[in-house]
Amino acid sequence: MDTKRDKGQETEVAKITAELLKSRTGEFDLESILFLKLRGLGIYDLGCVGECMNLERLDLSGNNITNLTPLSSLRLLISLNLSANRITSLVCKNPAYRSVLLEIFPNIKVLDGERVVGRGSDLYQLCKDIDDTIKAGMAKNGQTPEVPECKPWVEEGFWDIKRSNNAIIDEAYKQFNDVLQECKLLNNRAAHAIAQTERALVAKSQPKQYS
Repeated sequence: MDTKRDKGQETEVAKITAELLKSRTGEFDLESILFLKLRGLGIYDLGCVGECMNLERLDLSGNNITNLTPLSSLRLLISLNLSANRITSLVCKNPAYRSVLLEIFPNIKVLDGERVVGRGSDLYQLCKDIDDTIKAGMAKNGQTPEVPECKPWVEEGFWDIKRSNNAIIDEAYKQFNDVLQECKLLNNRAAHAIAQTERALVAKSQPKQYS
């Protein structure tokens, strides 16, 4: 189904290309991309996204995607958001949807904002079972439950890469380099002192020559 785009949406792109991926992530090699957010770009064709073999977190929400085949090579995915696409309603209507994706992506922990593995997954499953029971009861009584329009299941900014983490890593890397330079300086000084001591000992051990 068609979905409403966020205010201030970015320029729409029909197909994912290597140039798009590199410009969005700053990486030169597609296999180096670990996190990718392509939300609300009007994407129809997943293109070469399957070449990001080491991708762990992918947000494709708010697009026009119908075919998920290119994602089958992303075996390391732990978080995948496909909400607000043309396949969004399948989460609610087709019980096999989640099972198929979990089989394709064995490491997945979060699917469309729902935790499917680990802490919290039991609660989601319980809510789903209750919902299924209510729908079954309504269907038995001749009532057809209305399926509401699917909405985002996580807060705005949930999929954003935290810049603070990068800042911490950069600072730690800088401090490590500073310590490394100090170690190299101390090593050079120690080597120089040892060499001087050895020369002094050699000179001392040599017998004095008298003219």
